[in-house]
Amino acid sequence: MKTTQVLTDKLAIGLSLACAIHCLLLPILLVLLPSMAALQLDNEAFHLWMVIAVIPSSAYALSLGCKQHKRYQLLILGFTGVTLLVLALLLGEEQIGESGEKIMTVIGSACIVIGHWFNYRLCQTPSHKDCGCTTDEYSDAS
Repeated sequence: MKTTQVLTDKLAIGLSLACAIHCLLLPILLVLLPSMAALQLDNEAFHLWMVIAVIPSSAYALSLGCKQHKRYQLLILGFTGVTLLVLALLLGEEQIGESGEKIMTVIGSACIVIGHWFNYRLCQTPSHKDCGCTTDEYSDAS
């Protein structure tokens, strides 16, 4: 269970960063690499699948970490980010515009990344040696 929490924190950070990078860099990549247009990464299906992947990994990692160190503000921060991602997906370009969708997605992704980063770091601090998500491998590296 210790390693699972660390892995899901890292997975959620990676997925959130991938979502933000997708929103910010895809237009540039499509201009620079015309062959990427055939991949259809600019459709809403990509956003849907990213949100579907982020929700369970974030819920699991943040709730497991918060049970150990009782920092519920990290859980709130993470779920605020998830809520923003879901709202960006549901409202879409039609209601909030392309810029609004990108801003909401990037802010939501940042909230998730920050929440998971602090959740991960809390397990590395010496004051939380009794934390269930700490592993000997990580505590020796400090």
